[in-house]
Amino acid sequence: MSTSASEQIVEDPVLRHRLRFERTTDEHGAPVVLCEMWVDPGGGVPPHVHPRMEERFTVLEGRAEFLAGRRWVGADAGETVVVPPGTRHAYRNRGSVVAHVHCIATPPDPGLEGFLTEAAGMARAGRINKYGIPKGIAGWLQGVVLVDTHMEMVEMGFPPLPPPAIQRLVIPPLARFARRRGYGSGQAS
Repeated sequence: MSTSASEQIVEDPVLRHRLRFERTTDEHGAPVVLCEMWVDPGGGVPPHVHPRMEERFTVLEGRAEFLAGRRWVGADAGETVVVPPGTRHAYRNRGSVVAHVHCIATPPDPGLEGFLTEAAGMARAGRINKYGIPKGIAGWLQGVVLVDTHMEMVEMGFPPLPPPAIQRLVIPPLARFARRRGYGSGQAS
């Protein structure tokens, strides 16, 4: 098993989780991305879809809940929840202790780490609310650039965004507008 680990821990104070990424291989030697997560009580992410990526969440400590389709499923330490590609999903911690979770993403998409790192940057800049929804004009402009940059890897699945087919039509021109005004997904403009 070969690994390439990032020592950096990405902190998102709004969604209340910390993330560390590692490029590695699974038990069959296939490449995967391991995202190690520490989800604080009350933390989690809004619903979204990865069109081509499976995520396998294994709870190491604590308890986490996972949305897979339309149903929330609880998982305790030692339990795994698998989210197939194309499935609307989210995770949260409604417990009183930190949930430590490993997520194996297959096939590995280099955009996963970038998307989550940039979203955490928006959180640290005060540009998203506790539901992961951008705040203010600057938040929305930076958010459309973020979604446009990573549209092949992730589709946002929460209101007030339109369905993915409409997002693919509307977000690119909005992102071009935002970029012309100096907004990028990786910085707090």
